[in-house]
Amino acid sequence: MDRRNGYLYGMKELCIVVPEGENNLSSITGTFEIFQKANGYREATGAEPLFRVRLVGTSAAVGFNGGLFSVKPDAHISEIGKADLVIIPSLNHNYQQALAGNDALVKWLQQQYQQGAAIASICTGAFMLAATGLLDGRRCSTHWSVTENFRTMFPKVHLQTDHLITDEHGIYTNGGAYSFLNLVIYLVEKYYDRETALYCSKVFQVEMDRKVQSEFRIFSGQKTHGDEVIREAQTYIEEHLDERISIETLSSGFHVGRRNFDRRFIKATGNTPIEYAQRVKVEAAKKAFETNRKTVNEVMYEVGYSDVKAFREVFRKVTGMSPLAYKGRYGISVS
Repeated sequence: MDRRNGYLYGMKELCIVVPEGENNLSSITGTFEIFQKANGYREATGAEPLFRVRLVGTSAAVGFNGGLFSVKPDAHISEIGKADLVIIPSLNHNYQQALAGNDALVKWLQQQYQQGAAIASICTGAFMLAATGLLDGRRCSTHWSVTENFRTMFPKVHLQTDHLITDEHGIYTNGGAYSFLNLVIYLVEKYYDRETALYCSKVFQVEMDRKVQSEFRIFSGQKTHGDEVIREAQTYIEEHLDERISIETLSSGFHVGRRNFDRRFIKATGNTPIEYAQRVKVEAAKKAFETNRKTVNEVMYEVGYSDVKAFREVFRKVTGMSPLAYKGRYGISVS
């Protein structure tokens, strides 16, 4: 390959998008640094760098953190003929503003995917990716705290916020905040090799092969729907943590048939009544482990379980960890 303007002609094109608006700086700089390190590692081992890493946008500079920092894209999106990989950074909680002010960028993302580019979104960058329509009918992850708004805005997307990373037909998404580092390491392994990914994970001290973000999720329940019966049922479940609730009895108490009750509950909350009760109980158990020194059995009884195996299975399904492992990682240490 020939070198032109300091770059190897024929390298793959990696574009890190810099959207207009007050968005997230760390997911831009962190992504840039890891891919540059991956290129450097390849060069140190005698191979050619894989990607030309570029910051692209629609203006000369974008401010961050109230103007304390600014990023100057080195290329306008109109200068990019065909990218191989495009990464959308986190939009923090400014996704409404970002969607309103980045129409040209959204159209450009559509065009790049149609031309064969892979696209990855970081955290709430999934809102911009979903605005392209490319996620319709596909799986997606984003920050657990914006689940309700995302589902409302993009009902055709199969949201899976328990997943740390989704990978489907050249579209990648990931969970929230600094978990973007796991996505970047995942992409390094995908495009370079595992040896390079391991090197980067060690340099930046990022855990390899994380699959879920369940343990970080704080479950609060979806209550902005308009179904008053279901809202009352949610409240009942939350106020009777120590009981083994019969959904059949609960539905009949509200004079609703079981099948209709389940249908309405799923429509309103995104969970079946049983799943909702499980998540409420597990969230209460998590808080108990985090704030006191009670044993696993004591907490188990407090949230309405009497069978250790059943409690362990439900807790692991929701958090990805056993109760004992969660208590060991997040509980109060014994001095």
